[in-house]
Amino acid sequence: MAERGRAGTTSAPGVGADVARRVAASVAAGCTLAGAVAVTVAVLAGPGPGLTGYVSEAGIAGSGYAATYRIGVLALAGALLLIAAALPPGVRAASALLAVGAVCTAVSGAVTCSAGCPLPPFEKTTVADLVHGGASVAATAAVVLAMAALAASGAANRAVRRLAAGAAGLALPLCAAVGLAMLVVGRGAVVGVLERLVLALAALWGVTTATALALCKDRHVVRSLR
Repeated sequence: MAERGRAGTTSAPGVGADVARRVAASVAAGCTLAGAVAVTVAVLAGPGPGLTGYVSEAGIAGSGYAATYRIGVLALAGALLLIAAALPPGVRAASALLAVGAVCTAVSGAVTCSAGCPLPPFEKTTVADLVHGGASVAATAAVVLAMAALAASGAANRAVRRLAAGAAGLALPLCAAVGLAMLVVGRGAVVGVLERLVLALAALWGVTTATALALCKDRHVVRSLR
């Protein structure tokens, strides 16, 4: 009886933590979807130059959809933090990278760029442009590296690892192509399309991964209850 009591007391915190992680994952899925929709609406309905411009141009001062864009970006930042919290305890590297990505995403949304979101080496930039651009690049890099770390982690379940591996396999070459295109050809349709593909892939990964985490019970907790 004593052994059974000890098992009950040790498993209860694990059950509570598992439920909390699944709730965080469920909210993360909703935040990712809502944030992606808000940013998409701002980009499509705003005064930006279409596929030849950057997504961030929807949030510049004076745009009628700047508030919608910023709310969407902040929702995405919150989603990254929630996904980090929903990951199992053994996935520390991916959780840390997602937390960094969340902070950088929030900075990217809070610090707006000037008209056209100019970036070096072809355009004259302001301090705000550099802060915004640097935060955006850092956020994307952190999320992609988190995908790679999660794919290589044995602590995550198989569905989450496969989603991360597939997303990282697509995102890494796309990010490399964006960086090369920005250095070689600068602003234009090539960079605009590639940037949108990277961001769409990251949003899709966020929704699917959060959903997978919400549906999967911690196998260690399940074992302790048997």
